[in-house]
Amino acid sequence: MTEEQPAYHVQHVSFAYSPEQPVLSDLSFSILPGSWVSLVGPNGCGKSTLAKLLGGLLAVNEGMIEVKGIHLSSATIGKLRSHIGMVFQNPDNQFIGSTVEEDIAFGLESRCIPREEMKERVHSYAEKLEIGHLLSKHPAELSGGQKQRVAIAAILALEPDIIIFDEASSMLDERSRGELLDILRGMKEEGRYTMISITHDAEEIMASDRAIVLSDGGIAADLTPWELFQDDQLLQACRLIAPYPVRLEKELNKLGITVPQEIRLSGEVEDRIWPLILKK
Repeated sequence: MTEEQPAYHVQHVSFAYSPEQPVLSDLSFSILPGSWVSLVGPNGCGKSTLAKLLGGLLAVNEGMIEVKGIHLSSATIGKLRSHIGMVFQNPDNQFIGSTVEEDIAFGLESRCIPREEMKERVHSYAEKLEIGHLLSKHPAELSGGQKQRVAIAAILALEPDIIIFDEASSMLDERSRGELLDILRGMKEEGRYTMISITHDAEEIMASDRAIVLSDGGIAADLTPWELFQDDQLLQACRLIAPYPVRLEKELNKLGITVPQEIRLSGEVEDRIWPLILKK
């Protein structure tokens, strides 16, 4: 049986904006297709720079990035960009059209997608993101959460298989962050996307498969989200607070109550814990 080819293979990558400003040093890791990876760490540790390197917006100084087995370079970026979509923290920076419909269609037009297929994709992904009723609206009329949905729909309409979310929830209110997280979970369940989240949001990290922790330009840890939220030292370094289910389990452990792995992985610790408490 052949080993599954990574969506990304990063080998000894270093980057600096200038010799006096090193940002990343000797990074190596792989990301499997269909997985959801969170890149976390304190401000200034290089997360967004790494996102731009992975998205082909910056070129590495040293080392190599492979996307689906192809070396990411100036010669291949045109081909590989069709596989990669990026969603940024401020959706206003991604708006091009004067209406939601025009905005979602813009990238398709630039790729010369036939008109009928373009219309079908625009309406299909607008319905998928529950913004079909907003297609005639001007972006200025939308809430922050609606704008981010439009930005995601515009990326999904291009049908990439790798999507990078660069702090996409950081400018949203609590309700909109929850709605975005539901969208990301739904995308994960589809299994067709490799997802990379640069985020400080504990719930978003917890929903992913894996957390890569950056610190001082290097990889401080590569572990599951649950393992990350058990490590108080890492949490303090990343300025993260464990989500409620993790904190609840820690308190239960102090009482001698062990939460079975199947409950923990289901994310339903709070809802399914009462029988264990009553039994205790």
